Amino acid sequence: MKKILFPTDFSQTANNAFVYALQFAESIGAEIITLHVYELPQVDYIQVPVYLLDIYEVTELSNFENYKHHIPVLREIAEKNGLGHIKISNVLESGNLIDSIHRITDQEVIDYIVMGTKGAQGLASTFLGSVTEKVMHHSKSVVLAIPEGCAYERASHILFTTKFKAEDRPLLDKVIALAIAFKSRITCLYVENSDNTGQRDIEAWKQGIAYEKMDFHITRSEDVEGEILHFIASHQINMIAMPKHHKGFFEGMFHTSLTKKLAFHLKIPILALHD
Repeated sequence: MKKILFPTDFSQTANNAFVYALQFAESIGAEIITLHVYELPQVDYIQVPVYLLDIYEVTELSNFENYKHHIPVLREIAEKNGLGHIKISNVLESGNLIDSIHRITDQEVIDYIVMGTKGAQGLASTFLGSVTEKVMHHSKSVVLAIPEGCAYERASHILFTTKFKAEDRPLLDKVIALAIAFKSRITCLYVENSDNTGQRDIEAWKQGIAYEKMDFHITRSEDVEGEILHFIASHQINMIAMPKHHKGFFEGMFHTSLTKKLAFHLKIPILALHD
């Protein structure tokens, strides 16, 4: 059975993303492992070790009580959406969240990571912003980021951004596997600018693709991100899949200078694919 890791801080944004995790698990026949990580306080000014131990014990007890309160909420979300049959296990750890995600991903052989992410303002200081960005960049698993306020809908039309290079073909195969599960159409889009000019041999790149619900487009613009966002809006895209080596676009999503441009884009899930 496939496995989905769901890191959460139990916020409303995370709970909203949990609905996607549940629906995703239902579509691909997966189980979910939820992960909540907390950090112990750094108390440098206390000299007596027993006091420090007391503080750690209180902190851990407080986090455990909070954890016990929120786990039934996740189960209620599953039941409310008719997905109470999905297998869910829960992990509570102290330490560094990124390290925990990487360790559990390797240990449990995680196939997908589903995370919520905040809107463009204030991302650098939020759990569901900077952390999601780091996980999208560095995880070996496929990462599905669910923007704040994004209501669940089936991924009926997936946009796959590509330069029609050989290294993108295995990533397209991962998208096709999901498209089969979701019964989705896939559109492959290459936005060419002055830094990556040159006509791509799409026919050669397409060779061997058996999936029929596919479209292929090449457009030209110096504003690559803006062109992608325009395409999303005009073609009713409801999920975007991007190779992680398209680093500039991911970084752009997490900077406030692009808030206005990205406002409508952040309403659809972003699938980050590892090279």
